Amino acid sequence: MSYDSSHGFCFLPGYTSRDVTKAAFHKPQTLGFKNGYGVPQRPKVGIGQETLLSNQLSLNESKQIPNEDPILYYGSSAKNRPLDFVPARVIYDKKVLRFFGYFQQTVLFSPEEEYRVRPVVLYYYLEDDSIGLFEPPVENSGMPQGKLIKRQRLPKNDRGEHYHWKDLNVAMDLCVYGVKYRVTHCDRYTQEFMESQGVVLNEPEQIPADPYAQHRNKLEPQIAYTTPSEFDRLKQFITMDRKVLRFFGLWDSSDRLYGDTLPVIIQYYLVDDSVEIREVHEANSGRDPFPVLMRRQRVHKTIKPGCEPFPSCVLEVSPQEVHEFYMPRDFVVGETLTLMGRNFLLYNCDDFTREYYQQNHPDVPFKTAQADRKLPTQTQRETQKVVPPYNGWGTLEDSLQNCLHLIPGPPKKDLMKLLENENKVLRYSVRLDSQNPQDAGRRFVMAYYLCNDMVSIWEIPTRNSGIIGGKFLKGTRIPKPASSVEQPQYYAPADFAIGSTVDVFKHRFVITDADHYVLKYLESQSENIPTHTLSSVRQRLLGEGAAGGPPGTQDQLLALPPVSAAGAEILGVQE
Repeated sequence: MSYDSSHGFCFLPGYTSRDVTKAAFHKPQTLGFKNGYGVPQRPKVGIGQETLLSNQLSLNESKQIPNEDPILYYGSSAKNRPLDFVPARVIYDKKVLRFFGYFQQTVLFSPEEEYRVRPVVLYYYLEDDSIGLFEPPVENSGMPQGKLIKRQRLPKNDRGEHYHWKDLNVAMDLCVYGVKYRVTHCDRYTQEFMESQGVVLNEPEQIPADPYAQHRNKLEPQIAYTTPSEFDRLKQFITMDRKVLRFFGLWDSSDRLYGDTLPVIIQYYLVDDSVEIREVHEANSGRDPFPVLMRRQRVHKTIKPGCEPFPSCVLEVSPQEVHEFYMPRDFVVGETLTLMGRNFLLYNCDDFTREYYQQNHPDVPFKTAQADRKLPTQTQRETQKVVPPYNGWGTLEDSLQNCLHLIPGPPKKDLMKLLENENKVLRYSVRLDSQNPQDAGRRFVMAYYLCNDMVSIWEIPTRNSGIIGGKFLKGTRIPKPASSVEQPQYYAPADFAIGSTVDVFKHRFVITDADHYVLKYLESQSENIPTHTLSSVRQRLLGEGAAGGPPGTQDQLLALPPVSAAGAEILGVQE
């Protein structure tokens, strides 16, 4: 029953006495929000804004009272605290029992076999009592192997029970999903764990042999393995590539019908120890134009004793039947060499072959042999070629390709020079040396590209000069005035001294300034640069400085856009 606590009367009709000054009769707010989170608040007044006579506890304070440690009030308890509970997944984490076994698979409609024995491995995970079955893969078995049953709890019977490690043992049958697996043995860790838990293990068994595997091993031939050689073929290829020993010899076949003494060239390739023999045909000799007498191949020197009666006239000798191949020590100048049943008299060799023997085989003697017919030397053959005069079409290198090849191609470039000097440009400030007074104020920038020795000249545009600036000369090699057409000499960085004159196709340019990179490059190549060239550039850049030169020249030179030496027309004006 409700009553008015302020006057002590029951809250009934006729007995009601209220304070007319009260206007709010709701309960005070005890929950609020701060920064988006609900925060409990202690009420300061009661219902109807009445002052609270006692301090009330908040919700959080009331919850913290049972959590206080009673030892602060009642002393320590005589009973020991119970131990903390540790779940099984923590105790048995990464602890697995491993059993080995097999199962028999019936084979139908096969006259060679009735069943197959397939070994399996059973893994029991103690953390959750799950089991996984795996079959070790066998090469070329023709059957899907690997995971037979994924990790799971295996049913034990129809009552919903599952297999436990207490149900497992050695030399027992395990029926899983209608397949009977025979557990034969286990590993050492599993044996120690089972014995520590009081489980007595049975005597281990051996997995029986598979009859089909035994039958297959009888039919398959035994594989013979050959010990690999310790000789490093890759090292031989890297160090001996494009290195050839060349011998000059005579092939004497006069004892045969229509035989003759023919000059030959024997080439020994160090990269793979192969030999090639070529005939040397003279002009109008009447012989067929097929110089290869023996194609490039490895030539055997001796055959193994068990393979001597080999029909070499019909079949080729395999490397397994060769006891020894011809090596560089077997080629002695001045002696007769037998290759493929033919005798060759080695009477001379080239300079590279002679240096190779002096460095690697100094004990091999070089004898002088008198030959009735000798080959023309390399110098004689080169002097017989006369290069026609330059016809004026294209560059000198382009016209020379017409004399060297039937189908001319582009001249070969120095690849190492291109890679080392890519994007390296020497820039100079030059002025035109002309009698025309209109050319007095024209300013030019000359760029020398180190990757291909080309020179490009670009004119700095000047407003209201009446002359269109931009590209004056595209990238090209500039010959010196004193050089000839057949043997031209081109300008190089050593010729570009401050104050020197450069003749560019009947135009004279005077070098007035240079870039700071020019000085850095010339100092790195000081042994190949004349002293006056280096000193003039050093005196111009370090002696006077950028402020001592003509006003605006050094700033304009260094403020040019970056260039690239990828093509011939590298420095130019964008149209």
